[in-house]
Amino acid sequence: MDAWVDWRFVPCVSTALALEYEAVLGRRLKPAKADLALMALQALLARSEYVPIFFRWRPASPDPGDDMVVECVLNSQSVLVTKNLKDFRSAAREFRFAVLAPSEWMKMVDSRSQ
Repeated sequence: MDAWVDWRFVPCVSTALALEYEAVLGRRLKPAKADLALMALQALLARSEYVPIFFRWRPASPDPGDDMVVECVLNSQSVLVTKNLKDFRSAAREFRFAVLAPSEWMKMVDSRSQ
């Protein structure tokens, strides 16, 4: 979160992903905490690059809910950072995009800021 707030990277997000993040926070948190979390999310999304989805690749992942993530990665030509490596490996091979674990990615971010 600190790296995001400090502009050490700019995440790419589509409308579908932003709405999914909001929905998950709303479902998983009690109302008072959800309101605070949604305000924090809005502040973080303001520091993101909006990615219009011009092309759709479906199905791209074993989990149909992950297709919107693949579409954002492909339309932004970015790296996917996720703990869920297993579900994205086949799409990463097929569509030739990089997928990294958060720990690998943070090492890259930290090395660039030094």
